[in-house]
Amino acid sequence: MPPTEDREGGFTLIEVLIALAIVAVSLVAIGAVVATNVRGVGVLERHAALIAAEQAALATAIPDRDHLAPGTVEGVTGTDRWRVQVAPLGAGWDRAAGTAGWVPQLVTLRLRAASGAIVEMRTVRLARGPQ
Repeated sequence: MPPTEDREGGFTLIEVLIALAIVAVSLVAIGAVVATNVRGVGVLERHAALIAAEQAALATAIPDRDHLAPGTVEGVTGTDRWRVQVAPLGAGWDRAAGTAGWVPQLVTLRLRAASGAIVEMRTVRLARGPQ
């Protein structure tokens, strides 16, 4: 009769250690991906807040076309500082006396958030020309 071994089935110590090492490496990789996503979400939230502050400044800082005149205006909205510069766009927009016309004005809005982030927007607005 051949000899029989009385060993119970199971994993050896080295197999268990290798499985634990694989699980640990996988958890570290997952943690790195989650951390990167959290940082990305934070950046997007700050950017969205900056754009919202810029829209608020745009709505309150730029006068309507009847009162739009070249110059610089500065102000504060909440914790954000903004500056609006208005300048004629191009040259030769003067009309002969007695004719109403529109003169394009370059409007630059620069906003600095409390965090130090800066956003600048340029647009063209039509203002009443000399009449």
